[in-house]
Amino acid sequence: MASEGTHSMIERMIRASRLDVHIFEEVEADTSATRQALLVVALVALATGIASVGTTGPIGVFVGVVLAIVGWAFWAWIVHLIGTKIMPSHSTHADWGQLARTLGFAQSPGIFRVLGFVPVIGNIIFAVASIWMLVAMVVAVRQALDYTSTRRAIAVVLIGFIPYLLLISIAFAVLGALG
Repeated sequence: MASEGTHSMIERMIRASRLDVHIFEEVEADTSATRQALLVVALVALATGIASVGTTGPIGVFVGVVLAIVGWAFWAWIVHLIGTKIMPSHSTHADWGQLARTLGFAQSPGIFRVLGFVPVIGNIIFAVASIWMLVAMVVAVRQALDYTSTRRAIAVVLIGFIPYLLLISIAFAVLGALG
């Protein structure tokens, strides 16, 4: 039988994938959920790596998991900066941990990326899971930053995506030059 913590994490992942706003409020408030959020990020990175193991190899999967964890921490930091300092609403109050937890669980739909290796439909499944994750991130940001406007949450996610993408691109370029 699975431990209570594991069951709770899986249940939370399902609820996050269903875009249940209450789960994002729950993990935002639960400081003990940071480890679970980290595990979600690692599992999604592993699922992504499994889908691309044919092109990246096992070392690439490991590097992908490490980069996903670093990227998640950076993503939470940049979204925190933008959402609380540049584009706060009158009710915004959040710390890095709250954003890290909600954004970690927002990656839950990415577990379906593991099916990316399936011939013909794999790329479609991968793309749908990626878009689903993006939508979950908007919901997570809206809840964590106490926004009443989904448009503001979308703006924070899109603006934050630019430096995140630059960091990941630089990391992959450096790794490519080393390998």
